[in-house]
Amino acid sequence: MMDNHTEAFREEAYELLGDLETSLLSLEEAPDDMELIQRIFRDMHTIKGSGAMFGFDDIAHFTHEIETIYDKVRDGKMSVSKELINLTLQAKDQIRLMLDITPHGKAPQEPILQETIQAFKELAQEGEGVTSPLSPTSASPWASPSPIKEVSAPGMATYRIRFKPSPDIFLTGTNPLFLLDELRSLGECKIAAQLGAIPFLDDIDPERCYTSWDIILTTDKGTDAIKDVFIFVEGDCELTINQINNASEIDPEPDYKKLGQILTERGDITEEALQGALKEKKYLGEMLVEKGLVTSDKVESALIEQRHMRKMREKTQAKDEGISSIRVPVEKLDILVNLVGELVTVQARLTQTALDLHNGELASVAEEVERLTAELRDTTLNVRMLPIGTIFGKFKRLVHDLSQELGKEIELATDGAETELDKTVIEKLNDPLVHLIRNSIDHGIESPDARISAGKTATGTIRLSAVHSGAHVIIQIQDDGKGLDKEAILSKAIEKGLAHPGTDATDKEAFNFIFLPGFSTAERVTGISGRGVGMDVVKRGIDALRGTIDISSRQGAGTTVTIKLPLTLAIVEGLLVEIENNRFVLPLSVVEECVELTREDAKRSHGRNIANIRGGIVPYIRLRHEFRISGEAPPVEQIVVAGVNGNRIGFVVDKVIGGHQTVIKKLGNIYKNVEAISGATILGDGTVALIVDVAKVLKNVELTEAVFN
Repeated sequence: MMDNHTEAFREEAYELLGDLETSLLSLEEAPDDMELIQRIFRDMHTIKGSGAMFGFDDIAHFTHEIETIYDKVRDGKMSVSKELINLTLQAKDQIRLMLDITPHGKAPQEPILQETIQAFKELAQEGEGVTSPLSPTSASPWASPSPIKEVSAPGMATYRIRFKPSPDIFLTGTNPLFLLDELRSLGECKIAAQLGAIPFLDDIDPERCYTSWDIILTTDKGTDAIKDVFIFVEGDCELTINQINNASEIDPEPDYKKLGQILTERGDITEEALQGALKEKKYLGEMLVEKGLVTSDKVESALIEQRHMRKMREKTQAKDEGISSIRVPVEKLDILVNLVGELVTVQARLTQTALDLHNGELASVAEEVERLTAELRDTTLNVRMLPIGTIFGKFKRLVHDLSQELGKEIELATDGAETELDKTVIEKLNDPLVHLIRNSIDHGIESPDARISAGKTATGTIRLSAVHSGAHVIIQIQDDGKGLDKEAILSKAIEKGLAHPGTDATDKEAFNFIFLPGFSTAERVTGISGRGVGMDVVKRGIDALRGTIDISSRQGAGTTVTIKLPLTLAIVEGLLVEIENNRFVLPLSVVEECVELTREDAKRSHGRNIANIRGGIVPYIRLRHEFRISGEAPPVEQIVVAGVNGNRIGFVVDKVIGGHQTVIKKLGNIYKNVEAISGATILGDGTVALIVDVAKVLKNVELTEAVFN
């Protein structure tokens, strides 16, 4: 049982360390962000507390020393510096090392830990007395005569906002309704208009504002975000912002606060007047309005607050009562996916049997099983899906460390971190992306002096983005560096005997030399690059994921590497085709259309493998010849037109059978060098169909047939 708890602590600690690294790198860009400082402190405090609980005493002691420093930062006694960030990142690496190497986090390198602790203490002494910009004694940059209740604690909270614009606010070109819409974007929001100041119709000036608003807002954005909404009208309004509670303080009483309590808190009615009205046996709101003690608008506003808080309490209680997620070992997920794959195969056999027996009732059952199997398949695969942003954080640390090592100023920007990919794909994608980003840092981004001389900013940018595209994910690594030198690449290719002297290659052909083993244009070997193994590893890694990689570059402007990957490696939709009783599957994601090819059509091309499809010339490959299948082709063949690497290519087969859910099975080691086949699948009748790797087939043909030169 203790081993289970220890392993659970390790998993939690690894997650916290990942979050800690992300927060530290973000804090370097925004050293005044108190929410980030609070998050860093909480992560270390959790690691310390849980470590001590489960016997990781060295980790608990070491983390306590760092936590003490950040406690001073929280209190405004120390400021955030680059040295503090770098030292904390080193300490985070030491904690991870203690988790990795020893059973209970015993320090394997005690002197290094002591040196790190001493470095923290010296930094604390140097920074003692230096007031952080976040110190509670610092003046707020947002000055207003309105009473504002300052709240520094992060997290979900509910605010009572009273907004009374100046009657002349329209003359400044401001529409208060736009401000209210912006408040709604911050969270759960209820708004009550106060109309008591509106005069009779004859007295209304259409250029003056007579309305004010009471707003109840529940948000996790904090007080500053609310202030920012009104920053341009602070001199033209009366504004009050009060936090009435946070999400963890939802009143357990069923009615939150009584109506009278809300009205007295707001200052709408005195306690004496309230007690006098309560002596009558009517609804409180009605009595107060009848006595003229408060307007109906204010009663309605208080009721809106009461209902809003009741709703927030119910949401919080529902969240607390249920478990939002559970931890499942990866091995169990892999077993589940394998079982679903087998179920898909059995379902296909059931459907085929129903068709062969011409049994209507069995066909109906098979159709229902097919529907349920498809839903189960999609749900199971979604369980394995993870946001690609889970590995983006690692690259921020990589850019941070390498840019410092090389003396460069580089920022990493990310887009599409929420884009989901299969867990297996993400795991295998890490190394190729590391190589590509290292290359961008070392070869792509220039030194600050060189960038300034070229008319650029001193700081270079690497942009890592991901986006869904059908059954694929497109990942791009862009830099604004010096770009690729086509002539230098061709010269190196000729020097290595990879190209003939005088070769006139396109940009794409020249850039593809980079992916060959041992190819490098670096003038010297460094600890980062120059040995010519990085891009070769990238290409093999992407090929193993059944993906494609493409490079585009403009000298002096930067380079873009585009990777296209399937969403999952387990089950794909395919197009089942036949050649002389042999079945093959083409990935449906690349198939565009199917057209007939008669012998007369083939003769009209005068021996060249091209077809005229609606006025466009499409080259094609005969899979019968490529796979050396004996026998004579039928009088009418089928061309399956596919999009491969931005080109339209046809694959000629005897017959197109139709769509097929393909459960991918790996081939044995004896077939590991068969490049044109990426796997196999079992059909409904028990026979095996091979899955064609269309990109590899095209590559093989390009090397041998002149039509593709």
